[in-house]
Amino acid sequence: MIKHLEEIVEAAKRGPKRRLVAAYAQDSHTIEAVNDAVELGFIEGVLVGDKDVITAVCADKGIDPAKFEIIDIKEDVDCVAKAVKMVHDGEGDILMKGLVSSDKYVRGILNKEYGLLIPGGVLSHVAIFDTPKYHKLILVSDAAIIPAPTFEQKEWELRYLAEVAQVLGVEQPKIACLAPSEQLLPKIVSSAEAYQLHTNAAEGKYGNVLVEGPLSIDVALYPEVVETKKYKTNGVAGDADCLLFPSIEAGNTFFKLATHWCGARLAALVKGTTKPCILTSRGDSRDSKLASIALAAISVK
Repeated sequence: MIKHLEEIVEAAKRGPKRRLVAAYAQDSHTIEAVNDAVELGFIEGVLVGDKDVITAVCADKGIDPAKFEIIDIKEDVDCVAKAVKMVHDGEGDILMKGLVSSDKYVRGILNKEYGLLIPGGVLSHVAIFDTPKYHKLILVSDAAIIPAPTFEQKEWELRYLAEVAQVLGVEQPKIACLAPSEQLLPKIVSSAEAYQLHTNAAEGKYGNVLVEGPLSIDVALYPEVVETKKYKTNGVAGDADCLLFPSIEAGNTFFKLATHWCGARLAALVKGTTKPCILTSRGDSRDSKLASIALAAISVK
């Protein structure tokens, strides 16, 4: 089982080389991360964006632009359209977001003619955190795409968490469905729906997963809290692999606190797509973007 981001990169290095297409790839973190992946031998990089800007960034960072295929397009939306279509048409294995905003990037993925949404699927965001505050990687959904998920969307989020965890070698992912309390509070939607997810999982609806809910985040992550509260767990509480948040506000708040306050490093993907799609923040580090590229590379089917 993979327990640190560096192990994801090592796994990508052992696998086949993948072709990555980065949309509006004009920021230094994106170019540096793609360059790192090219240097490590598991990626061929295609940068779609303003060639003059890309070349200038490469010069500033001491990177040879000849390492990449550069497709010269000026406007961010046009860059996304070109990159998505290339991946759709089999000219790339992985799509990556560069300097373009998340909403424009997601709209490109959802294009009805050449987009990457799986039939009948739902787009969602899964992030993986490597933090000194926890004993293994922790997966989180959804911090970026679905504002207020319906119960059906939460079911998709749960499945996506399990899929990514299994790519990391977690045979039976432990998924905590979060709410304000570990006690069932029927009038609180997050609590009632977390309990229903727990019940459905126990009946085998979601495959080989352990799901528990409702759980407060402290009960989900800390065995000493489980013991103090004398909470009877099925194995998830105190040792969760995945956290399913009830709303984007909750997930995004955790996301920002984990990275800026707790020093967590991360990798992230969009799920619900026919090919791996990388969605990191424009402010995310080169390290996080490299880990996301590696995660996408080992996720290619």
